[in-house]
Amino acid sequence: MISRIDKDHRRFREIVRGRIRQNLRRYVSRGDMIARKGKETVTIPMPQIDIPRFIHGDNRGQGVGQGEGEPGDPVDGEPGEGQGSGKAGEGEGDKAVEVEVTLDELAQIMGEELGLPRIEPKGSENVETVKDRYVGLRNTGPESLRHFKATFKRALRRQIALGNYNPDHPVIVPVREDRRYRSWKTEPKPQSNAVIIYMMDVSGSMGDEQKEIVRIESFWIDTWLRSQYKGLESRYIIHDATARQVEREVFFSTRESGGTMISSAYRLCNELIEREFPVANWNIYAFHFSDGDNWSVDDTGTCIRLLREQLLPVCNQFGYGQVESPYGSGQFIKDLRQAFGGEKAARSAKDGVLVTSEIKTKDDIMDSIREFLKGGR
Repeated sequence: MISRIDKDHRRFREIVRGRIRQNLRRYVSRGDMIARKGKETVTIPMPQIDIPRFIHGDNRGQGVGQGEGEPGDPVDGEPGEGQGSGKAGEGEGDKAVEVEVTLDELAQIMGEELGLPRIEPKGSENVETVKDRYVGLRNTGPESLRHFKATFKRALRRQIALGNYNPDHPVIVPVREDRRYRSWKTEPKPQSNAVIIYMMDVSGSMGDEQKEIVRIESFWIDTWLRSQYKGLESRYIIHDATARQVEREVFFSTRESGGTMISSAYRLCNELIEREFPVANWNIYAFHFSDGDNWSVDDTGTCIRLLREQLLPVCNQFGYGQVESPYGSGQFIKDLRQAFGGEKAARSAKDGVLVTSEIKTKDDIMDSIREFLKGGR
């Protein structure tokens, strides 16, 4: 039987989910929510939420159909009560409540709102982990696994059988033969593992605003993919004229002043996959963010060759997000679309592995995420 508090809590969560869905685009574009991220939850500020309920009054002779009065008269209190001018700043302002939402729940809401399909991991080989499951009792084992209830029952049974049990003075003293320990069985547990490799141009033309867009979008991509896989690894590559692998904090804070050679990032990405993430065991996602500037036409040709021959054949999804910058030419996305199937790169020769997206402002993040993830790859 569901208690009243459980019903109220369930209704509250339903109201919260509805509010999040209504304002999802605004929440997605806000970087401050990411700063409120915990290990498994995020904190979302929203207006004060009150669950509707009936309040019983005492009527005091002025209820409906009772006592004297005319339409419009106050139900309770003195006539005109509450009217008049008050001092500015003394009243209570708008209230807000901070609601904790799990990342899994947030991913579910986003998936429903964007119409994202569940991801079916490619390939038949999965990384296997092991899980210990308790299956019974045995006579030997470590003291940390001693089953005290079973040990006590065994000692009690023995003392009763021997006639040593005194109900007036019930002292049960287990001996070595009475001890029982939990036994376990180790079972293989199939687990689909995935890795996300983020690449970002950190040359002088990529400013703080562009990096903030990348930071927000990568958070939501992470959130969705983590809801689809039990194990998810993340790797980060930054590049200007050269590329290097870095930690997450460095990825979002580094800014260089050199030129841009995108092929350096694609080469390093391919080396990382070959070295650490064999395609038979890993579902591989790569996302590259840039303002569209590249060193030369020749290097763009090298990028297209690396994508066609090495990266696209091993990736579940390769997403290229072009962030608008006043200093970038924006040419790279045009070259990709021309090389891989026209305006919609999702119809590329590699069967939709490559997806491109233009992100002009934070308001475009939701649409970009939908473009990247709507294929369910």
